[in-house]
Amino acid sequence: MLSTTQAIDLAEESAGRFVTAVGRLGEEELRAPALLPGWTRADGIAHVAQALGAYVRIVSGVSGSERITAAYRRPVEDTAALPGPDLVRELREGAEEFVALARSLSAGQWKREVTSAGGWQHTAHYTLLRCLRELETHHTDLGIGYGHDNWPLPYAHWALDDTLTTLRTREFPVAAVQATDLSVRWKVAPHGPEATGPSRLLLAWLAGRAPARELGPDPLPSPPPWPQPPAQV
Repeated sequence: MLSTTQAIDLAEESAGRFVTAVGRLGEEELRAPALLPGWTRADGIAHVAQALGAYVRIVSGVSGSERITAAYRRPVEDTAALPGPDLVRELREGAEEFVALARSLSAGQWKREVTSAGGWQHTAHYTLLRCLRELETHHTDLGIGYGHDNWPLPYAHWALDDTLTTLRTREFPVAAVQATDLSVRWKVAPHGPEATGPSRLLLAWLAGRAPARELGPDPLPSPPPWPQPPAQV
């Protein structure tokens, strides 16, 4: 797993790329369809902005004694309807606030258990990783030139390990997954086909963002909805 410092640094860099990229978009480009069905680019940006707000509320509360539950401040569609400059500003401010709060926590506070709006329970540290995943995945979903090949390798390695750990507990019918660029092989199920390829492409397949045709000679099963809740965090 990524260390806290690594995760904060990666999330800050990822947020910077995301904010810079969407800051270049005009109103027409913001309202154009994203790669996810039913989403505009503004919807994707608003989703990330609201998720950052939820993560801020988790991080803000881990110094107290109560378990923290995150929820979006307002519907994503209301945020998406903001004028472009306001939408980008909300995204930027949320990212800056999250990173600043993250850097202020102690090692002990990162070990506290928190609860997401979806009911997932995990350590506060895992919130950093969820934030990184949110930024990288949805930057790709905007369809503005940032693809899975651009994902940072440390992120892809962590996300593959995290996803496959969960899929192993859910009996996903793939015998093994091998990342050729990492020289890492994960055993998943007793039987089934094997998926082999670059780590970023493997992760894009498991995330439902790329087809499996280049990952093995045998037909590979369709992965379940992504992301999966953590198996043990």
